[in-house]
Amino acid sequence: MTTELTARWTPTQADFDAFARVSGDDNPIHVDPEFSARTAFGRTVSHGMLIYSKLWGLLQQVHPKARQRRQSMMFSHPAYTGEEVLLRVRETAPGRFEMQATRAADGAALLTGEAEIEC
Repeated sequence: MTTELTARWTPTQADFDAFARVSGDDNPIHVDPEFSARTAFGRTVSHGMLIYSKLWGLLQQVHPKARQRRQSMMFSHPAYTGEEVLLRVRETAPGRFEMQATRAADGAALLTGEAEIEC
């Protein structure tokens, strides 16, 4: 049986700020709206690993004792505060999962990747 998990998440500035405190990545592109407004993005963007952590959390709903053996990911487009993100984790083989995060409004790929786990 193939496992497929989906969820929706609308990131907030509070999410970005909390992740910055936990991770130590306080790059102003993530946490400073005034700075970010002057960049090509025009506003703060999510940490890539925050998006991945949301996907990992989905996977752990089904495999709570999972340990990651390998991961690969690519971040094609930014995730912004207030813009809904669709999260999808799909088992492609035993212990192997395809992970995707897309922007709900336009379908832009935010994160595409794979994870291999052992339980």
